[in-house]
Amino acid sequence: MYQALYRKWRPRVFADVVGQPQVVTTLLGELRANRVAHAYLFTGSRGTGKTTCAKILAKAVNCLNPKNGDPCGECEACKGIDNGSFTDVVEIDAASNNGVDSIRTLREETVYTPARAKYRVYIIDEVHMLSAGAWGALLKTLEEPPAYVLFILATTEVHKVPATILSRCQRFDFRRIPPADIAARLLEVSKEEKIPLTKDGADTIARLSDGALRDALSLLDTCRSNEIETLDETAIKQAIGLAGEEYLYALSAAVQKKDGKAALDILDDLYASSKDADRLCEELIGHFRIIMRKQAGCSVAVSPSEEKQLAALSQVLPPSTVLYALDTLAKTAEALRYTPDKRVEMEMCLLKLCNPAWDISVSSLADRLSTLEEQLKKGAQIPVSSSAGLPITAVPEPRKVTVEKESSLTSSMPKEEIIKKVETKAIVTPPMISEEATLTQPLSCWPEVLEALGKLDPPLRGVLEHSKAVLRGEHVLVDAQNAMFGELIRQPLHQKPLVEAVRTATGKPYKVGIFKSSFQTKAEKKVEDPFDSLLNAAMKGGIPVEEKK
Repeated sequence: MYQALYRKWRPRVFADVVGQPQVVTTLLGELRANRVAHAYLFTGSRGTGKTTCAKILAKAVNCLNPKNGDPCGECEACKGIDNGSFTDVVEIDAASNNGVDSIRTLREETVYTPARAKYRVYIIDEVHMLSAGAWGALLKTLEEPPAYVLFILATTEVHKVPATILSRCQRFDFRRIPPADIAARLLEVSKEEKIPLTKDGADTIARLSDGALRDALSLLDTCRSNEIETLDETAIKQAIGLAGEEYLYALSAAVQKKDGKAALDILDDLYASSKDADRLCEELIGHFRIIMRKQAGCSVAVSPSEEKQLAALSQVLPPSTVLYALDTLAKTAEALRYTPDKRVEMEMCLLKLCNPAWDISVSSLADRLSTLEEQLKKGAQIPVSSSAGLPITAVPEPRKVTVEKESSLTSSMPKEEIIKKVETKAIVTPPMISEEATLTQPLSCWPEVLEALGKLDPPLRGVLEHSKAVLRGEHVLVDAQNAMFGELIRQPLHQKPLVEAVRTATGKPYKVGIFKSSFQTKAEKKVEDPFDSLLNAAMKGGIPVEEKK
């Protein structure tokens, strides 16, 4: 039966472990000195060799013929542990056995001595998944373990392990394996398996595996299944379903040019090729991360074919744009997990990258406001743009108010009366606002005016649905029936369409005003107190009035 590459090529001795010299050296030293601890904690990201080293350590402490600390691989214990038939080495998956009952059973088993080996070894994988009760049960065993029991705990989230457990274990941190070490191991495996893997193909898989050798071997297995004659960089990206550098640099160029149409066209091509939105978002994050590191002067792992493109793009793409792209893509990657339409989410993301002003998120608006404040502090002239979609209406110049020369009559008047008279003349009613309508006639074509207004200003058309209008001289006076509606008509934004609608329906350039008496509110009418009226009438009739305090 076929066996996956990552299982077939799992290291059997410490010398085969790739990229973890700090762990291997320490463990070999303890084994050679016969100073094996009772509990170990292996922590690190996935695919870095935690479970592999745990099995090698279990074989090393129980091997009948150890070789300088390494297991021989030939004795009964080594072969039994490799094929999973050795009863004194127990593997427990804490993700599915995380209850207190499972750990209680384990504690009961520890009282029995090993059947065929020196140590009874318990390998607990994903130990951070244990429940609170299970941690308490395990702690009691770790405090006073039998001399023949060895615990090896493995986890990817060491921060979830209680401090009381950490203090009773020897901790080893597994690092992400360098891409160069992964590529070398892939070439070694492909040579033995007769896989046509090229050097650039191995480098590509190593970059994609993110420091996990197991993931790299799984990717190699996937590409091998496609029966491709030569597994180079291009063939591997096609087999895995990646967009590739050509599309990534085209998208980043569209972002640099703020060309949203070009970005969406590229996205359409990728979707036509059945590219996955999640994978594309991950690729773009990695792509802009490389640009960011290049601009910061850090080393980047790229193929020789894209070094020139990367250098050129890093020169023209502003660092602020790169950071904004990374932030937006990270949010999009999170949103893609929940959205029902991933294509729309990616389209919105690309349009935001090409047009940052279209981003209406709170953080984006806050950043733009901060930038504006900084520019104003430096004395920059900020151009004022009109609101999007709103027509610009010129403000009419104020009418000149002429004051007649002072006559002999006004010269003899008190100063206060002169000022009052001048101020009264300065208050001029705007031409579009009519006084109390007199000598008016109904405007018979008002329905046609409303019909024309519906095409020019639909909101105002709805407001004036049940209104009427009258004609007085060169003015068309609208009976708005409400003071608020009257204020709405006075606004230049709505006045211009209304004037145009009147011109269309009547064929004449009438001015538009308000039929004021229709919506005069009670607050505008002065209501005299009846008691004051009675007092005034009494005083006018000569009747003495005495006011008491």
